[in-house]
Amino acid sequence: MYKSLLRPLLFRFDPERAHHLTLHALRMAAALPFGTQFLQALFAVNDPRLAVEAFGLRFKNRLGLAAGYDKNGVAVRGLSALGFGHIELGTVTRIPQPGNPKPRVHRMPEAQAVINSMGFPNEGVEALLAGRRTEDGRRRSSSSVSGLPSPVLGINIGKGKDTPVERAAEDYCGLLQQVAPYADYVAINISSPNTLNLRQLQAKSFLVQLLGEIARVRNDGRRKTEDGSDAGSIPSSVIGHPSHLPLVVKIAPDLSEGEIDDVLDAIAQTGMDGIIATNTTLARDGLPDNARQLKGGLSGAPLTNRSTEVIRYIAKQTLGKLPIIGVGGIMTPQDAIDKFAAGATLVQVYTGMIYAGPSLVRDINKSSISSR
Repeated sequence: MYKSLLRPLLFRFDPERAHHLTLHALRMAAALPFGTQFLQALFAVNDPRLAVEAFGLRFKNRLGLAAGYDKNGVAVRGLSALGFGHIELGTVTRIPQPGNPKPRVHRMPEAQAVINSMGFPNEGVEALLAGRRTEDGRRRSSSSVSGLPSPVLGINIGKGKDTPVERAAEDYCGLLQQVAPYADYVAINISSPNTLNLRQLQAKSFLVQLLGEIARVRNDGRRKTEDGSDAGSIPSSVIGHPSHLPLVVKIAPDLSEGEIDDVLDAIAQTGMDGIIATNTTLARDGLPDNARQLKGGLSGAPLTNRSTEVIRYIAKQTLGKLPIIGVGGIMTPQDAIDKFAAGATLVQVYTGMIYAGPSLVRDINKSSISSR
């Protein structure tokens, strides 16, 4: 029904408008009596064989929703009812920002791809954490949706557009302190191509210092300002959590093997818990000529093979000991299975949902059972 009826209708709208309509529909559905039960009946696959553990957390299945789909946490309950094992909100910044000028999202149906130059538009961390969006303020893995275990909740944090890279740690550490009580894990986004100079943070000279400061805030609960004064703290209830707060780093697919090695070395030095591979790409392979000049990061089918190659390389270099969240071009269940085979512990979808609809969640989870 999605491909024959809903997708043609949604594709009549500007991509951002269509996305907002989808989020609103999910939010409204979850607010209706028996709405979440209805969505679960259609899309969720609840089978204990799907469960997996990663960085100290138990996931009810290996499939998650990538950051960017619900930047402001407006449709968590509706998305949870679709059957995801984890949902990653954001990317969120310390203060609201509008992002880059529109139009900034372009579909290429012939390539099953999307190019976006969003630039982290979001309502800011205070809005994300306000009111019903955080429900009762507990870590989400201990709560439930309609009596079933809720997905693990990740929050993806990023540097503000106007923050110079030299002061990026202030943004990341401040955000970590704010989101820590509400997240099961936190993703450090240093790889979006749409925030000026952000990808410089993947260079080893920046990354070891940045991740080290973030790790100290996670481990000690406090961040110091340049003059040595206390810049705030994470609540002691979070610091004392048995598995501590997992931190994962999201990298670009455009890194060379040597650059990936530098990232892995920084992760090992600073005690990060995992890696997300990968963000969108600046490459334009597999696109029609009229799309090659569009600005922004490319996602979807043209990214499938490259992201899988990066996953395979990371798994080889770390001997499979570093948990990998594989994302990039998962358009079919087989794409997810290929990433698991390459070494991913978990996977995430986004653009695949645009082209295949929510049944992709059900189909991937069913395929994960049959492929075991």
